[in-house]
Amino acid sequence: MPTVHVNVWKGFKQENVNYLIENLTKVFVDLGIPADAVEILIHEVPQSHWGIGGIPASEKFKDVKIPGWDE
Repeated sequence: MPTVHVNVWKGFKQENVNYLIENLTKVFVDLGIPADAVEILIHEVPQSHWGIGGIPASEKFKDVKIPGWDE
């Protein structure tokens, strides 16, 4: 049974979560694996706990609006 873990920043819109779950499952179905055997886990991580280039994403992207996230 494949289990896929996807890490995203906190605030990822539910419609995008649904899209990922549906379409990542389809990838495995296309490989011949039954949909009921596929598990997709979406983990939301606060930007303050996600480091990029040695600094928290909350600082690095503090002035950036990112599509797909709740504002």
